Amino acid sequence: MDTSTRELRGLLAKSAKRGQPAEELTAHLAATLTAGSELAHRIGRIDAAEGPLKDLFWPAAQLGGLCHDSGKITDGFQKMVRDRAQPWGERHEVVSLGFLPALVPDGSLLPWVAAGVATHHRALTGSTGRDLRFLYEGLSPDELAERIGHIDDPAVQAMAGWLRTTAASSALPTAPRPADAPNAGELLDAAHDVLDCLLERWSVGVDTDTGLAAALLQGAVTLADHLSSAHGTLHTDQPFNHRFRPTLEKRMAHRGQGLREHQLRAAATTGHMLLHAPTGSGKTEALLLWAALQITELAHRMGGTPRLFYVLPYLASINAMADRFADLLGDPGLVGVAHSRAASYHLAAAIRPTDDTDQDTEHPGRPAPDEAAKALSRQAATRLFRESVRVGTPYQLLRAALAGPAHAGLLVDAANSVFILDELHAYDPRRLGYILAAARLWERLGGRIAVASATLPDALADLFTTTLTHQPTLIDTPDLGLPPRHRLQVRHRHLTHPATAAEVRAQLELGRSVLVVANNIAHALALFTCLAPHCRALHGNDSAFLLHSRFERRDRSRIERRIGARFASTAAHRMPGLLVATQAVEVSLDLDLDVLFTAAAVLEALLQRFGRVNRLGLREPADVIVHAPAWTRRSKQPGEFADGIYPREPVEAAWRHLLDHRHRIIDETDATGWLNIIYTTDWGRRWHHDVIAHRRSFENAFLTFHYPFADRSRLSRSFDELFDGTEAVLEQHLDAYTQALAQGTRAEGRLLADEYLIPLSPSAVLLSRYEHALDVHVLDADYDPDLGLLNVRGHPPEAHSSPS
Repeated sequence: MDTSTRELRGLLAKSAKRGQPAEELTAHLAATLTAGSELAHRIGRIDAAEGPLKDLFWPAAQLGGLCHDSGKITDGFQKMVRDRAQPWGERHEVVSLGFLPALVPDGSLLPWVAAGVATHHRALTGSTGRDLRFLYEGLSPDELAERIGHIDDPAVQAMAGWLRTTAASSALPTAPRPADAPNAGELLDAAHDVLDCLLERWSVGVDTDTGLAAALLQGAVTLADHLSSAHGTLHTDQPFNHRFRPTLEKRMAHRGQGLREHQLRAAATTGHMLLHAPTGSGKTEALLLWAALQITELAHRMGGTPRLFYVLPYLASINAMADRFADLLGDPGLVGVAHSRAASYHLAAAIRPTDDTDQDTEHPGRPAPDEAAKALSRQAATRLFRESVRVGTPYQLLRAALAGPAHAGLLVDAANSVFILDELHAYDPRRLGYILAAARLWERLGGRIAVASATLPDALADLFTTTLTHQPTLIDTPDLGLPPRHRLQVRHRHLTHPATAAEVRAQLELGRSVLVVANNIAHALALFTCLAPHCRALHGNDSAFLLHSRFERRDRSRIERRIGARFASTAAHRMPGLLVATQAVEVSLDLDLDVLFTAAAVLEALLQRFGRVNRLGLREPADVIVHAPAWTRRSKQPGEFADGIYPREPVEAAWRHLLDHRHRIIDETDATGWLNIIYTTDWGRRWHHDVIAHRRSFENAFLTFHYPFADRSRLSRSFDELFDGTEAVLEQHLDAYTQALAQGTRAEGRLLADEYLIPLSPSAVLLSRYEHALDVHVLDADYDPDLGLLNVRGHPPEAHSSPS
C-alpha cells in the first residue's frame, strides 16, 4: 500500500445510512470518474459544447467528477460525516478547487474544470444567501483558512498525489508530478485564487454558446456524481435501433400484414419529420421506424447510445404507451416513465390486480411501504436517466431549461437524442410556445425531432418548420380505407337542458354505453345527479360513473379502474352504462363507448372527446352530439367564455363548422381542414402571435444561459406552479395523511400520503391554509368519494368557472 493510499484510507465521502455502509472518499471519487466515462461513452460528442471547450468537454467533465469532493478531507467535514455532529457549515467544493492548479496545467481548461467542481451542489451567484459568492466573496486567504478549519498536511499531499495518479491512469490531461507537494495552507491559498477567478468570470454575462457549454458541463459533473452516489448504472443498449425494423416486419408478417406506405416513408426519412396519420393507421409504428433510423445514424456520427424520448400530453396515455413498449420489448425495465406522477404509476403497477380470478379488482389493497419503496426505486432509476427509452410529458423535458445543480443533468442527457412529440395539441399558445423553444434547444444539442398527430393543422406544421434550423420532412398518410367512426349531430340547446337528459335516458334504455362531457364540474355534477339513478336502476349500481379532476388520488384511481373495467376499448364484452365527465376524460384512459353528448368547446378538445366513442371503428359510425355553447364572463378577464372555460372566438368558429356538417359522417381529414380554416381567422392570427411571443419569452428567460451558474430557484418555483399546479389534503383526512407520512422512509411515506391529495382550482387555493410542518396545503371542504370535492367552507361549489 503506497503512502497516499495509506493516508487517505478511512476518510469518508458519505456516512452510513439506511442499511448502506459508509463510503470512503477515494472510492466515491473513483466511482464518479467511472460514471463520467460511462456518460461520455453513452452520450457521445456534443458539438454544442466542444467549440467553447476546444474539444475537451468530456475530459473537463471527468476531471471535475474526479476532483469534485476532494475537499472533504477537512477535519470539519470528517467529524460531521463520521460522528453525525452538527453541520460543518462550510462548503467542501471550495476546498476542492485548491487541488486544481497543480493538477490541470492547461490555463484554458482549468477554469472549466473549476466551474464543474464549484457548482456541483450550489449556484455560484444568486440572491438567496446560499450561493458561493454570498458565502465567500471578499474573504482574505487567512479568513478563508480560519473558516475552513484544520486540514492535515499529509492528507493534502496524499490526495494531490492520488488525484494525479488516478487522472493519468485514465489518460486525462494532467500535469507531471510537481517538485514540491502542497500543504494545507497552499491548498487553501490556491482555492481562494481559483474561486476569485470563477466569481470574476461568471458574475458577468457570457454569450449563449459559452453559457450552454457551461450548463452542459455542470450537468455532466452533477449527473456523474449522482450516478456514483446511487451506485447506479446506465443502459448502454438502445432497443429501437437498426434491428427494430426487421423485428417489427416479422411480427406483422405473422399477422398477415406488411408496412404501409407512410410507414415505409417514415422508415427512410433522415432528419426531423412531421407525420399526419389518422387513428388506426399504424402511426406509432411509423414513428418508431423513423426513430430507429435516426438512432442508428446518430450513433454512427456522434458515438454513444442515443436516447429515445416519446412525449405525450397526458399521464394516462403515457402510462398506456409505457405498458405498450414494455410488451413490445418484452421487458418493463427497459422503459422509463417520466412525469410528475411517475412514482404513483409504479406504485399502481406494484399493487395492480393479477389475472387471478379470485383477486378483488375493486379493492386491490392499500399500498404498503415495501411497495412504495419499489415504486420509488423505479422512479429514481429514471431520474438518474438509466433507461435509453423514456415515455413522458414535455414538461419533464422542459425542466432541463432550469439547469443548475438540480436540472442540468436533464440538459446533458438530452444531447444527441431522438424526440417524438405525439398528439401534440396546438390550442394552448403558452405551452406550445415553450415546447417550440425546447425543440430548438434539442436540435442545437444534436437531437432529431418528429411531430405526429391525427389532425396536424398547417399552422402547427409551419411553426415547427420555422422554429427548427433544418426543415422537417412532411409525411401525409394516404387514404387507407379506414372505416369512418363518427356521425356528427348538433343540438341548438345547452348540454344541461332537460331535453338532453331525456335523450341520454333513451340511449341507456336501448342498452348503450353513453359518454356525457361537460365543460365544468358544476355542470358535470348536476348531470350525474340527474342521470345516475336511472342508469343504476336499469343496469346495476356499478354502471354509472363521474370523472373530473377534483378527486383525491386514491379515489380517482379507484374510479378509473372501474371505468376501465366497464368501458375500455380492450374490454372483452361491451356493457351498457353512463360516464359523465369533464375535460378529464380527454386525458384519461383508453375508452370506447357507444354515443357521445358533449358541450361545445374548442375543436381540439371536441376531437379528443369524439375519440372516446367507437374508438376502434369496429361498429357503424357512432353519434357524437354537440350542444350549443352558453357564454359567460370571468371576473377580471375581458371577453366571453363557453361555460366560463373556453374563449368565445375559437369555440364559435368550431360551432359554425359543426353546423355546416351536421348529420354527416366525418373523419379526421375533415377535422384537419376545419382546423386549417380556424387558424387563419383573426383569432388564429392572434394565436400565432401569442405562440411566437411565448416561445421568445421562454428562450429569453431560460435558454440564453448568459449566467449559467446563477441561482434559478425563483424560476424553478414559477415553473412548478405553471405545470404542476397546487394540491391539498382535506382537513378531515389530515390525521390519515400524517400517519401515512410516518410509514417507511420519508420518501415512501410521502408517496403513500400523496394518495390523499386533491388538485385545487386557483380559487380554492386562496381558501386553503398552508401547513408548514407538513409542507402541504389543507382545505376545509365537503367531499364525497364518488362525487369529489363539493363545498369549500365559506364558498359555493366549484362552480361555473371551474374546469375539468
